[in-house]
Amino acid sequence: MLKIGSIIDGKYKILNKVGQGGMSVVYLAMNEKANKQWAIKEVRKDGVKDFELIKQGLIVETDMLKKLSHPSLPSIVDVIEDDNTFLIVMDYIQGNPLSKTLEEYGAQSQENVVEWAKQLCDVLGYLHSRKPPIIYRDMKPANVMLKPDGSITLIDFGTAREYKSKNIADTTCLGTIGYAAPEQFGGMGQTDARTDIYCLGATLYHLVTGMNPCEPPYEIKPIRQINPALSNGLEKIIMKCTQRDPDARYQSCAELMYDLEHFDEMDNTYRRKMKFRLGIFITSVILTIGFGCVAIWGNASAENIKSKNYSYILSNAKSLDDYYNAILTDPSKTDAYIELVNYLRTDTLTKEVQIPNLQGLTKEEADGLNQLQAGLDRKNSNGYSETVNVLEELKEKNYDGYIDVCYEFGNAFLFSSDTTNDRERYVNASKWFSEAKNKYEMASIFCDIASCLQLIDQNHQSTMVQKGKELQEYKNLWDKLTKLESKINGLGKTPEESDTKINVINSITNIIYNNANGFVNAIKNNGLSYNDINTLLNDMNSSLVDIDDSIYKEQKQQVSAMISDTMEKYKITSAEKGSGNE
Repeated sequence: MLKIGSIIDGKYKILNKVGQGGMSVVYLAMNEKANKQWAIKEVRKDGVKDFELIKQGLIVETDMLKKLSHPSLPSIVDVIEDDNTFLIVMDYIQGNPLSKTLEEYGAQSQENVVEWAKQLCDVLGYLHSRKPPIIYRDMKPANVMLKPDGSITLIDFGTAREYKSKNIADTTCLGTIGYAAPEQFGGMGQTDARTDIYCLGATLYHLVTGMNPCEPPYEIKPIRQINPALSNGLEKIIMKCTQRDPDARYQSCAELMYDLEHFDEMDNTYRRKMKFRLGIFITSVILTIGFGCVAIWGNASAENIKSKNYSYILSNAKSLDDYYNAILTDPSKTDAYIELVNYLRTDTLTKEVQIPNLQGLTKEEADGLNQLQAGLDRKNSNGYSETVNVLEELKEKNYDGYIDVCYEFGNAFLFSSDTTNDRERYVNASKWFSEAKNKYEMASIFCDIASCLQLIDQNHQSTMVQKGKELQEYKNLWDKLTKLESKINGLGKTPEESDTKINVINSITNIIYNNANGFVNAIKNNGLSYNDINTLLNDMNSSLVDIDDSIYKEQKQQVSAMISDTMEKYKITSAEKGSGNE
């Protein structure tokens, strides 16, 4: 046993013993010259059987890790050995194993799971790219450490091996039953990168469902049979990862990573979701010792607990109050605000509302967003109600996130065709967009459009004496609409950009349609020409051609029909007002 206070190798001062396993003891040490803490794992000859065999295995493992450099892998600092003791000096890592997270909180939100999956996919891809490739072979929640900043570290390389192209099969069958691929137990050839992909799929299954594949019924079934609210796209990814035949799985981490980054696009409901989103340009202390994975538990920090409570509440939110509760749990995070907007804007999905008739926020929904500005009430430690200015806290602690939230709120108010309370809608849209103008160029345009529409609404309630002013406002509005249309012309063909384009085209068309009388008056009084309007509508109709039919065919048809209806309306309105078609 190492003595507390002793100096190892002339530089590592042993601070205290922090854990003990079956064949090792773990200490916290300080390199005083470097002013940095390390973990030291001690394996003693008198503490284990077959010491030399174990020692040789540790040497192979440490030699492998010392060659690696990746932010999601532990670093081996030093190896110190003599006849009786083998010491391994490693990073001191803060965090919790995901197995502990599952134990305490159950199934995790699919958003968190996908984010972890991408990090794990990245580190596995790194291992597979080594020469020779390194096959990890023991991916499971217990071997993934979640640090306080949300990043992960992969631990325990005791079963890892270098891929040997000439081998027919592994010399040793290793892995954890339930997570391990079939080929890890012999009879199906050598393990390779696809083996790790299987293990990762099994891990994701456990994380997102809470169902341990190591326990009865010992199977990985479609995740939506367990939780129908989960993504169909994520279900497809996990099922492809965990195919029994390696040839039926993803063939590389790069292939898997692409689907993880686009899992929502694989969802059968993606097309319907696109109708209601405006995606405009728009993110306990444990000591981990890799090799046998010795982890020493401490008390989770208050921030860590808060983060987990926040994630749990948000992942299970089904009502306005649920989203409020998530926001109150941590007002500095943006996810709950954004998901609240999506919840309010998409609750009409069941009504099968079509794009051109999208109603946007009701008065009650608008009040639900505006309530955040007034603050939310919660019980304090004394049981009394107190008002929390959540938006102010968000602005203070996460200014960039606050701007994103304001931008989404502005979208929610402006991009609707509900005309029951236009003035309030335009005022709110302008207010939120004005907060986001310095970050989003589009916000400045949207803010101007909202202001124009607000003034036009005021003029409509005024006397005819103000007709000249009304004409000017329509001309100003037209200039903003054409500027907006020119912006979307530069968008590419990604789903996000296509989503933006089709929603903006629809919104511009609705504005032109709903303001036909005003624009025709502007034509009649030489503020505009009919050709201006006709050309813009035709240009937008033509730009729909570049949008992917496989996702947006129905929406394109709807918007194109709306454009045709708008052009026809202008012909009729122009004829009625005698403005002509010039």
